[in-house]
Amino acid sequence: MISYIKGSLENKNVDSVVIEVGGIGYKIFMSANSMNQLGEVGTAVKVYTYMRVREDDVSLYGFCTNEELKMFEQLLGVSGVGAKSALSILSHISPSSFALAIISGDVSTLKSLPGIGAKSAQRMILELKDKMKTQDAIEAEFVPVKNIVKNDKTKDAMEALQVLGYARRDIETAFANMDTSELSVEDMIKQGLKYLGM
Repeated sequence: MISYIKGSLENKNVDSVVIEVGGIGYKIFMSANSMNQLGEVGTAVKVYTYMRVREDDVSLYGFCTNEELKMFEQLLGVSGVGAKSALSILSHISPSSFALAIISGDVSTLKSLPGIGAKSAQRMILELKDKMKTQDAIEAEFVPVKNIVKNDKTKDAMEALQVLGYARRDIETAFANMDTSELSVEDMIKQGLKYLGM
């Protein structure tokens, strides 16, 4: 598995880039948001990657942040969402806004994403919340839960980070080191992502 690629940005296409590393050009599919963050052709870049291996295809998908990568992996776990659809979704919503839409059951925000109808949005919410509950149940057997939930906003922010694939114990550690009193839910998610991305 290739964790990331660091090299020279050689080419930008509509849905992919070519990064040269040691004389080899890697074609990497990316969301529009990630491609915009990369900068100009010829600059040195670092891209986190997901390698997808199928019977008839081996493809690399790239992301500027670990949060985008985690969101992509979570989207692939939803039935009916493929790699191209997941990239399209990433082009239209940030990981923190996506996670917030999932935990708040915001079907209208999810419906505004390309290729997502009302049924798909509801399925996405259901499947990702179920996955989160399963993870909580597994971790509860092995990890003593710290009681750091101060209010509903903190609880929502912590659940949103779980939707993005972070472990409950890691999120609790992040929030134990954070002053959340003046922060909105979205700001708490962003602060949590910064801490968890260290």
